[in-house]
Amino acid sequence: MSEADAAVSAAVTAAEDWAAAPPRDRARALNAVADALEAARAELVALADSESRLGETRLNGELTRTTFQLRLFARQVEEAGFYDARIDRPDPGWPTGPRPDLRRYRAAVGPVLVFAASNFPFAFSVAGGDTASALAAGCPVVLKAHPGHPRLSRRTGEIVAGALKDAGAPDGTFGLIEGEQQGVDALRHPGIAAAAFTGSERGGLALARIAAERPTPIPFYGELGSTNPVVVTAGAAKSRGEEIAQGYVGSVTQGAGQFCTNPGLLFAPAGGGIVDRVAGLLKDVAAAPMLNDRIESGFLDAAGRLAERPGVDRVVWPDDTASAAPRLLTMDLAAFAADAEAAGQECFGPLGLVVTYESLRDVAEVIAKLPGQLTASLHAEPEESAELGALAGVLADRSGRVLWNQWPTGVSVTHAMQHGGPFPATTTPSTTSVGTAAIERFLRPVTYQNWPQDLLPPPLRDDNPWDVPQRIH
Repeated sequence: MSEADAAVSAAVTAAEDWAAAPPRDRARALNAVADALEAARAELVALADSESRLGETRLNGELTRTTFQLRLFARQVEEAGFYDARIDRPDPGWPTGPRPDLRRYRAAVGPVLVFAASNFPFAFSVAGGDTASALAAGCPVVLKAHPGHPRLSRRTGEIVAGALKDAGAPDGTFGLIEGEQQGVDALRHPGIAAAAFTGSERGGLALARIAAERPTPIPFYGELGSTNPVVVTAGAAKSRGEEIAQGYVGSVTQGAGQFCTNPGLLFAPAGGGIVDRVAGLLKDVAAAPMLNDRIESGFLDAAGRLAERPGVDRVVWPDDTASAAPRLLTMDLAAFAADAEAAGQECFGPLGLVVTYESLRDVAEVIAKLPGQLTASLHAEPEESAELGALAGVLADRSGRVLWNQWPTGVSVTHAMQHGGPFPATTTPSTTSVGTAAIERFLRPVTYQNWPQDLLPPPLRDDNPWDVPQRIH
């Protein structure tokens, strides 16, 4: 039996018992995982630092985010609102005809395959948001480790599995596999009910195709990256040009530009001084180590190709072309519009492309033709709002999160966060991979009609043993 088959088979065996565990028990297990990770903080951060080059300060913050989101989902499980339990009592006088007893709730879909990401070794990896939300929904998880941090993945996997077992979760609730082929084999396994992925567009689309072409297709929740366009109005450039330049440089170079929400595309008014301000600040930012040699090589290749596109000028470019130092390119709106498919591609690293424009109306027309984005940002002055309705509508149409006078690299783990967007930013635009709404990906609605009380799932029973919120009509 292969590694993938063993892990998925164990998850299938665990699925019924884990889904049937009372919310308080699942919440206790999630909190136990958070406690165990926290107890191993020093060991885990050191392992992550040795494999990712991200530094202990960043990694400590990321581990804190990871344990926080586990506990946040634990609270969601305890509140149990995600079951969305609805009960319609029989009504012989219902206007469309006699209504039977109908009871609807959302049930766990079954074992979930999670593909870990490279750029967040904790928050989007073994014990990250996809794992936390799937476990919270009542779904066992098979985790395909990322090759960028194998030792950290194995150790984190041991801690997660051990904490779940100690908390009473059934064997097979969590399993870890390694290797590209094992991930593909698991994705094709009939026991997997859904999959989640954070990574490159190329890799994500290949996996999404496999999920769709199975004998029984399954949902594939892929987050594939974005250029995250930012628009600066003339009024904002005039009144806050230096502040905007500082914010942009800080955002585009944060974490060596290795964020899926990196604002790689900036639309600024021609002659507004933004390009010069950004260039002046960016040239003083030293090269930061990237995650690994493969990602650094990919950044250098992508930056070089973009710099050779028609109409692109190099504004900030290192003398040492092998350096991963930040880069700034510029082109006018007409040149960008003529080459948007290539010029609008994500460059994963510390590179910004500033597109200069004469008319905001023209900017809106160009952005309307961009592929889907995770985020879109608008920097403007309040007195300009009357003129921004059309542009605001376009930004919301092309992205999952729209920002006003802020930068997109911070993704808060909270209830109202949307981390997803129109294709190809994500494969399923109606969902999010960050925030408590992420649990909805791993649930499916089921209605019971006229069933006896003792055969109903606990969330739909009249005695409501789990104390689940019920909407009764």
